Amino acid sequence: MIHTATLPLQSSLPLLSENNRLKLFAGSANLPLAQEVARYLGADLGPMVRKRFADGEIYVQIQESIRGCDVYLIQPTCNPVNDHLMELMIMVDACRRASARQITAVIPYYGYARADRKTAGRESITAKLVANLITKAGASRILAMDLHSAQIQGYFDIPVDHVYGSPVLLDYLSHKQLPDLVVVSPDVGGVARARAFAKKLNDSPLAIIDKRRQAHNVAEVMNVVGDVAGKTAVLVDDMIDTGGTISEAARLLREEGARQVYACATHAVFSPPAIERLSSGVFEEVIVTNTLPIPEEHHFSQLRVLSVASILGETIWRVHEDSSVSSLFR
Repeated sequence: MIHTATLPLQSSLPLLSENNRLKLFAGSANLPLAQEVARYLGADLGPMVRKRFADGEIYVQIQESIRGCDVYLIQPTCNPVNDHLMELMIMVDACRRASARQITAVIPYYGYARADRKTAGRESITAKLVANLITKAGASRILAMDLHSAQIQGYFDIPVDHVYGSPVLLDYLSHKQLPDLVVVSPDVGGVARARAFAKKLNDSPLAIIDKRRQAHNVAEVMNVVGDVAGKTAVLVDDMIDTGGTISEAARLLREEGARQVYACATHAVFSPPAIERLSSGVFEEVIVTNTLPIPEEHHFSQLRVLSVASILGETIWRVHEDSSVSSLFR
């Protein structure tokens, strides 16, 4: 079940039918989220033919005039990443060839984001390669949510609006009024994110998990830096993939005396065996957003899914109106 959570603002957006230059289209990656964004904006998604040929090639045709329009294409590049990325680029190219004035790729989840630097010889910086591909396809602007690392914004040679899912997560946690809260970063790299999260939760104390990764998708949790005994621990990360890191962190927090453990993340990637790990009982709740589609068979009793449609919709409107986006998150 998706819990609708909105930004702390009063939206009075005019219907987009009154503003014919703003057009919304959705790829196949997360159609329910795109429909929510359209409803927030008082609009319908634009008509589009999308199909796959027998040999696997993807076909896209925009079925209304977008000449001179500002077009927003909503498509997270999630699993299957290559298919959804290719579909996004074909959508961009179709809009460019249809003489759209501006094409904004709205990417709630940016695939390949973790390949953002070289950690060994003869590796690709795939996050930069993907940025080049989308730009070369003809995108004028990028709207992305919770990029794995902030430096990815610099990989694009076009404007990037980087927004965050934290407002809906913070709003949900604030309403729960959890006692003796401590915010925990599951690794050293996430300390800045966890610190910002803790500050907005009434300056809650911060703890850090010291972790050493031995291979891709394999993590070894070492120890906790900070006091968690008798407290409600909230683990904060940008994504949950296989669930190994965050589950091991939760077990360690329990061993160190934490009374309850919550997990918070914007992106629910949920690669196997994430569901088994997350539903094992170590978490009180696993709180994520709907940047990625979560199949019904991946739902479990501790899962809470919050909607980021209002954040994306409000950002789209502000970009279109040339008003401030950063003020949404102050």
